[in-house]
Amino acid sequence: MTASRIRARLDELGLALPTVAAPVAAYVPAVATGNHIHTSGQLPFVDGALPRTGKVGEAVTLEQAAELAAICCLNALAAVEALAGDLDRVVRVVKLTGYVASHPTFTAQPAVINGASELLGKVFGDAGAHARAAVGVAVLPMDAPVELDLLVELDGPAA
Repeated sequence: MTASRIRARLDELGLALPTVAAPVAAYVPAVATGNHIHTSGQLPFVDGALPRTGKVGEAVTLEQAAELAAICCLNALAAVEALAGDLDRVVRVVKLTGYVASHPTFTAQPAVINGASELLGKVFGDAGAHARAAVGVAVLPMDAPVELDLLVELDGPAA
């Protein structure tokens, strides 16, 4: 069996997909329907813990939050791979929705979510270009600074 093109690209970038994060409530990490996979909101867990907590623009800098958004994205891709079997089956990242727990004066939510959007471009190339929303919120689960979900299209129904 040949190595996954997307896994090889992740290796080139010095990135690794984590184990799919266990849900923190009553939901599943991702759902397949037809040729699409929708992920649940993914927090920036690293080895089961949040590396940072608090509001962006207060306890967390924009740069730190953008890094956390990239971690959320890797967690989402792990959930996609678990259902698709191989990330090479992704023909298009359709939509990314990002949520940023923001201090009331912080208004750079799009720059935070760029951490995830840029990662998708590096990993998938043109297929990583996506529609997006970057939303400022008062608080996220477990005081996470960032959360995101993905919608991806596959080359056929999920396995």
